[in-house]
Amino acid sequence: MARSFTMSFTAQAQHIDELGHVNNAVWVGWMEEIATAHWTRDGDPDHVAKYAWVVTRHEIDYRGNVGLGDVVTALTEIREGPSGARFDRHITFTDAGGKLLVRARTTWAMVERASGRLMRVPPEVSAPFMG
Repeated sequence: MARSFTMSFTAQAQHIDELGHVNNAVWVGWMEEIATAHWTRDGDPDHVAKYAWVVTRHEIDYRGNVGLGDVVTALTEIREGPSGARFDRHITFTDAGGKLLVRARTTWAMVERASGRLMRVPPEVSAPFMG
């Protein structure tokens, strides 16, 4: 269990836009994928079954790009605890040489699956991500 999590993504043909590089919408999809993987890996299985997360805000800086077949490493970090129903994830993508390509801060809100309502993040839900 940890505040951070990494995973790699490889640019496939369906990720490439008409300019020959990964489309901006793909980067956003990868942000969701790494956040979900981190939640699934480190969250208590009962909490993962009971709660879901929705994005309420993205702040993204695009500083570079990659083409077909290139591999990027994504790092997501939770730097501070939740505020009510929300907390921020910081996500960076770097290329094989370590160059920063994309940097983002995304705000997520917790939803109770049964009711579909936003709810305050209980300490026991955030605890695995604060260590």
